[in-house]
Amino acid sequence: MKTFPMFLQMAGRRVVIIGGGEQAAQKVRLILKTEAEVVIFATELDPELAGLVGDGRISHRTGAITPESFADCALAFIATGCPGIDMALHSLAKAAGATVNVVDQPQLCDAITPSIVDRDPVVVAIGTEGTAPVLARQIKTKLEEVLEPRLGDLAALAGRMRNAASSRLAPRVRRDLWRWVFNDSPRQLFTSGAEREAAKLIKSAIETGEFGATHGGSVSLVGAGPGAKDLITLRSVQRLQEADVIYYDRLLDPEILELARRDAERIYVGKAPGCHSWPQEKITQTLVAAAKRGQRVVRLKCGDPGVFGRSTEEARALAASGIAYEVVPGVTAACAAAAAVGESLTERGEIDTLVLTTGHRQDGYVVPEAIRSLRPGTCVALYMAVGAAKDISAHLQQAHPNIPLDVRIVAKAQRKGQVTATCDLSDLAATLSDHQIDGAAMLFIRWPQSTTQKNAGTLATQSHISATAV
Repeated sequence: MKTFPMFLQMAGRRVVIIGGGEQAAQKVRLILKTEAEVVIFATELDPELAGLVGDGRISHRTGAITPESFADCALAFIATGCPGIDMALHSLAKAAGATVNVVDQPQLCDAITPSIVDRDPVVVAIGTEGTAPVLARQIKTKLEEVLEPRLGDLAALAGRMRNAASSRLAPRVRRDLWRWVFNDSPRQLFTSGAEREAAKLIKSAIETGEFGATHGGSVSLVGAGPGAKDLITLRSVQRLQEADVIYYDRLLDPEILELARRDAERIYVGKAPGCHSWPQEKITQTLVAAAKRGQRVVRLKCGDPGVFGRSTEEARALAASGIAYEVVPGVTAACAAAAAVGESLTERGEIDTLVLTTGHRQDGYVVPEAIRSLRPGTCVALYMAVGAAKDISAHLQQAHPNIPLDVRIVAKAQRKGQVTATCDLSDLAATLSDHQIDGAAMLFIRWPQSTTQKNAGTLATQSHISATAV
């Protein structure tokens, strides 16, 4: 980021605006949403600004503008409408040490005015560092549609009740309370216009500590997808933002963890091939222990937890201990890898069977049964099979010597450093070696129906030629 977004305290602070026309009026409208003292310098004022001066909402100064004009101001807006004059006034403001915004001259701006969605006290600011104001307005329009008009009033009500909640409820219960307020009945009542009923409900919840929420610990087994931040699901993001502690795998985009609540504890439990720093049993025991302490736990896994993610072992242990848990699906590696190269896993008339299997079992690398029984019309997506690639290649060449099977390799799918390759079965091991692929990769072996038909035709022609020669 070239600019850092932040909110400034404006109550009682002085804001100087230079100019008396429409550009200056736009800045005045914006600042009047705050509790700042607005002082405008101009020889003439348009009717809107003159009316605001007459109502005592802003102060008006005339005469020469000097560095002293900007003394003790929190912000200065320069908006005369003349680029040359604005540039000269910018120099005076900077001489006074002011933080300056010059309209339509981003190169002279210390501060850039964002597009604002105002649900006071909820304020959303959208900035593009001056590069795309039209885009910022489009985003603003979308957010205006999403955030209900009375949301700010609900936030203000919650703010007035924070002290009461802090004095009566433990920190974890308070988090559950506010999650319930903004996700459940109180927000629904407020949106429908039943503000009094919503307020009574919240006050009762603070008094009794009962509001339909579960205060015990829980575990969410969350699929992070192939590792890229923008391929994680909305539900997964929500669970990350609710978590007290997150146990995460390797191969994740580090930016995914930025989606979590800032004070959530993050614990790395990644297991690299040949280096199991956290055995599965230890991970499972830790999840149970954290939930029993009343924590809201996220077990963040690459891909989908239910596809070679060992979630069954964790789920069984949680259930046996009486821990509430859920599985949040993610984009599995096979789908992500196929999409990364613009291909489908199935194809009408060619591939009508999709098999997800692994080349790495509990007892080591193997040729999976799906490869041993490979049939026409099948795509086999192999997880964790790089170590078994040589044996898989040898088996298929021996079992199907006359079938030119399609082989595709995708490593680090949908992430930086993605590598893709196609090769013949006989070159599979060499291709992996040439591309230095030794871990996180998907292998696809496809046997389309048309390959079988073409091969059958070739064999029939060869037989006919042989018979004729005899």
